[in-house]
This record gives sequence, structure tokens and C-alpha cells, in this order.
Amino acid sequence: MAEKEEAMDKDLADEILEEEAENEAEKQLEEEQQEPEEETAEAEETAKKSFFKKKEKKKDKKDIQIEELTDRLKRTMAEFDNFRKRTEKEKSAMFDMGAKTIVEKILPIVDNFERGLAAVPEENKEDAFVDGMDKVYKQLMKTLEEAGVKPIEAVGKEFDPNFHNAVMHVENEELGENVVAAEFQKGYTYKETVVRHSMVQVAN
Repeated sequence: MAEKEEAMDKDLADEILEEEAENEAEKQLEEEQQEPEEETAEAEETAKKSFFKKKEKKKDKKDIQIEELTDRLKRTMAEFDNFRKRTEKEKSAMFDMGAKTIVEKILPIVDNFERGLAAVPEENKEDAFVDGMDKVYKQLMKTLEEAGVKPIEAVGKEFDPNFHNAVMHVENEELGENVVAAEFQKGYTYKETVVRHSMVQVAN
């Protein structure tokens, strides 16, 4: 009986060993079949990467050219814009210079109008000729004002060398020190630029 059981145990052990050997063989066969597939997939991935890398290199070269051309275009546009602004500024400066020269030549005429009207006796103020000259003078002053020409305020104002030209000094206790007491010739500005300084008398 013991011999029979021992034989059965041996047969069972042999079957288990045989089954394990078959399983190991199947597993090895599956691994061998998978390895080529993995190698093929890896090779395909490497080829794809190489292809796209070459493509990226070509694309990068084009991108560099595009960036260079874009940068050159931007610089050209900026230079043109600066040139346009500089030209406009120069034209404006030349126009203002020319206008200032014309204003300087007109001011003596304004002075003569003012002297002539101031010399008219009071009884002749209503004369048609005097009234006509007064209207012409007012029209001239209005036109100059619209063009940007303005008279400089002087009498009663503190002396400012930027606008006033002191030709006389006077002792006057009623006025503060360094205050304009009288104006001998009216000064004018053109667009905030002095065309002619006011000729004034300053109190000490």
C-alpha cells in the first residue's frame, strides 16, 4: 500500500514538473515573439523622430529668414516714421520761422496805426476817415490774433527779461520794486515765442 502511494506521488510530481516546463516554454516563446514587435515599434519611433527633426531643422531655417525679413521691415518702417516726423517738424519750424519774419515786418505798421490814432484830437474822433482807419486797425489786430500773434502785457506787471526790455528806471514809491511803470513800445509773441520784446520803464 505504501509503495502504491509513493508511486502515485511520484507520478503527480512528474506531471507538475512537466506542466511547469510547458508553461516556461510558452512564456519564453511569447517573449521571443514580442521582442521583434517592440524592436520594430522602437525603430519606427526613431525613424519618425528623425524625420520630424529634419523637418524642424528645415522649418527653423525658414523661420529664421522670416524673422530676419520681419525685423528688417520693422526697422525700415520705424526709420520711415522717424523721417516723416522729422520732416513734419522741420516743415513746421520753417513755416513758423517764415511767419515770424512776416509778423516782425507787420509790427511797425501796427505801431504807426496806433501812433496815428493816438494823435487824433478828441473832436475829430467821430470823423469818417478816422473811424475807417480805426476799423482797419482793429481788423488787422484781429487777423494777427487769429494767426497766433498776441501783445505782451507790461504795465503793472513784474519785470521779466524774457518779455520786457528795460530802457529806463524810475523812482516810484506807489509801485513795487521791479514793476513795469510805463511802456514805450508794445511787445508781441507768436505762438508762445517772443517776436519783439516790450520796451519799458521799470520802477526801482
